[in-house]
Amino acid sequence: MRHINKFLLLFISLTLIVGCDKFEDINTNPDTPTTVPSSMLATKLVHEMLRKDRTVKESANDGVLAKQITWNEGSSDLQYNNIGRGDYELFWQVTNCNDMVTKSPGHKGYEGLALFTKAYFLYYISLNMGDIPYSGAGQGEDGNIKPKYDTQKEVMQSVLRDLEAAYQCFSVADETAFEGDIIFNGNRENWKKTITAFQLKVLINLSKKESESDMNIKSRFAGIVQNGLLMTSNADNFQLTYKDQQGMKYPFNDLTSNQTKYAMMSTTLVDRMKEYNDYRLFYYGEPARAKLEEGKAESDYDAYVGVDPSLPFGEVSKAHGANLYCMPNYRYISETHVEGEPMVRLGYSEQQFILAEACLRGWISGNVSTYYKKGIEAHMTFIKDVTPDEYAHGRLITPDYIASYLAGDVIQLTGNFEKDLEKIITQKYLSYYLQHAMEAYYDYRRTGYPVLPINPESSKNVTAPDRIPVRYMYPNGEYNYNRENLEEALSRQFNGNDDINDVMWILK
Repeated sequence: MRHINKFLLLFISLTLIVGCDKFEDINTNPDTPTTVPSSMLATKLVHEMLRKDRTVKESANDGVLAKQITWNEGSSDLQYNNIGRGDYELFWQVTNCNDMVTKSPGHKGYEGLALFTKAYFLYYISLNMGDIPYSGAGQGEDGNIKPKYDTQKEVMQSVLRDLEAAYQCFSVADETAFEGDIIFNGNRENWKKTITAFQLKVLINLSKKESESDMNIKSRFAGIVQNGLLMTSNADNFQLTYKDQQGMKYPFNDLTSNQTKYAMMSTTLVDRMKEYNDYRLFYYGEPARAKLEEGKAESDYDAYVGVDPSLPFGEVSKAHGANLYCMPNYRYISETHVEGEPMVRLGYSEQQFILAEACLRGWISGNVSTYYKKGIEAHMTFIKDVTPDEYAHGRLITPDYIASYLAGDVIQLTGNFEKDLEKIITQKYLSYYLQHAMEAYYDYRRTGYPVLPINPESSKNVTAPDRIPVRYMYPNGEYNYNRENLEEALSRQFNGNDDINDVMWILK
């Protein structure tokens, strides 16, 4: 079949691009070159969940959208709040999920991975746009080439059901749940922790729907915390570690392109870290050259300058030309440090921040501050552990520093719900720099924190210049090939409109 040949080409390409040692352990039979075993499909699916876009600019896009990065290569639509159309590129991965299970009937590891992967991919597509085809996804080869759109509520209910089923599959799978796993080597306990972390993330993103009785969000969250296998340290992170190998170099690096010169740290990030006396600033950025020329030391907070991402582009270029900005730390972009840092998709630090917010909302018992501070500590430890000391600009993160930071007045919770929610989300925001694609944007849409700069004079958001958009429009392909079902979904969601400012169900 044609799709089998496509999968073979994709796997061969992936092997050459990724160059991961574990790929070499996957045996294939040269006498049956059209047979694609489940292990190959598993490798592809796992990598697809973790990979970052391969160009520097694409890697930076989520940071630009979330106002962590100001971009100086032309007037960026994302920077100025015109986010355009989304895509359905990941929908075809559901076919891979189905084929992986079909080729290994009764194999609980592959079944669990398929359920988790489908839920993961389609959750994010829905989070970007709204209603999507979930129940009919992956049925093109069975003749369903124009699947109906499920409501976003139905999508989220299906995601939660599939994640619960995936957890149960891994609970009864062999200790090595499946072959082809380039992250956990098939360890079922790690996969259960990953699924639990994702369940909690989905539920916290449904916080505006807490009152909907049929969603059971609060009780479901508490039950997962009580009965699920939680991450206990950074060692449990679902992350991709880069290597000094062709195709496996850190994507935000000068060896992948020459675009890193356009990236400038934003005032939203730099000013808050300076306010907090946060040493992660020295691990995130390089001191502004203009400040070094004035005599400032690289270990001086005053040597670090952010650029307001809402400034008119001419002002952004002026700051760039005057060297009054912080570029990303050389540990990300240097040609001599091509490993960068692991790319985290689901991590222990993020899990603790989610637990802190849930505790703040009364969904679980416990101490909000304890969860919150564990999240901060875990992220600082991660940064310290993945960064050589020479990139810290003389401000080393040590256990003593972490302890002093956690004891500082400026980061303490107050007992006021809104103020404490802002502090929790702000710490997540700081930890998301060049990590966790799009999560900072999703948190901002849902909570309004941290407050991001908006300038109607520079905004490209034509219909609402005083707002950051809350969704991507549907891809043109759906208008061409599935118009009837798409228009039905637009009618029930947005009165027939398809605009970047339309508010989807999950945000109401």
